[in-house]
Amino acid sequence: MRPQVTLKLATSLDGRIATASGESKWITGEAARLEGHRLRAAHDAILVGVETVLADDPELTARLPGRPVDQPLRVVLDSRLRTPTTAKLASGGDSLILTVAEPAQIGGAVVEKVKAEDGRPGVAACLSALNRRGVASVLIEGGGQVAASFLRAGLVDRLEWFRAPILLGGEGRPCVAALALAKLADAPRFRRLAVEPCGDDLWERYERL
Repeated sequence: MRPQVTLKLATSLDGRIATASGESKWITGEAARLEGHRLRAAHDAILVGVETVLADDPELTARLPGRPVDQPLRVVLDSRLRTPTTAKLASGGDSLILTVAEPAQIGGAVVEKVKAEDGRPGVAACLSALNRRGVASVLIEGGGQVAASFLRAGLVDRLEWFRAPILLGGEGRPCVAALALAKLADAPRFRRLAVEPCGDDLWERYERL
């Protein structure tokens, strides 16, 4: 058994998560961000790559108005342990950093070494580490390299895609990095479950075929 994996994307119409300079707050509107917090609350863990931590210093907590929320485990894939000790998600014991380096103390986070793939934490090894902690569902929130690695491995079960009515162009940062596809038949395929307005944005939901 492995955790169920949901990839959440918040992009422009042309699939960009930030401008060329890295500006990304906020591409989607308030309604989409609220649904994003509901998705966080519905998963056991939230996972990002270290580039997201360095760029945005996210808290990765679920914040819903009017009610307390059981907080998910906050997980960072950090090959070379670049997560700052001052990072918001390193402030508590509900954080896990998965690395291929020798573990070192980073704030209050737990640091665990996992098997490497191409010099990075292997996605299957990461899911095994989460499974050992009782994680049944994980929400991936960034960035493009992390999304691509899980998609290449065929380990993304669902997509939750919030698409804002703006265009950022080819110089913007893509939501999914290179997949190294040799032919169209190799592309990850999904079935659309629903499409609905979410404020000014569009919320698309897919499951893996």
